[in-house]
Amino acid sequence: MDSIVHFEIPADDVKRAAKFYKDAFGWAAQQYAPMEYWMLQTTETDEKTMMPKKPGAINGGMGKREGPLKSVVVTVGVADIDKSLAKVEKLGGKVVGKKTEIPNMGWTAYIKDTEGNVIGLYQGSM
Repeated sequence: MDSIVHFEIPADDVKRAAKFYKDAFGWAAQQYAPMEYWMLQTTETDEKTMMPKKPGAINGGMGKREGPLKSVVVTVGVADIDKSLAKVEKLGGKVVGKKTEIPNMGWTAYIKDTEGNVIGLYQGSM
């Protein structure tokens, strides 16, 4: 069973949103250079793996509101992103954000389910 491993929040003003989430919930936001993307830390993270220490907890990210990132997106961790993308299309879904490498971490893509919801996919490289 594939699990939700990440969430993404779109923002018109990423710096303003980062301040809001820090002040509202105590989350840490750090830009993931060279991308215009900010990592959101909602729970303590293992420094080596960058994964949450607490079972079931997830961290997230935030980017400019554009492309498939127009509303909050949950991301599902998959073993093989290419097979998952093919399965989604076979089942009537659509790929709306092509497979993209995240340097030193893995790959991500976005799909639209049969109901029009955008869902992220993530395959780690570890």
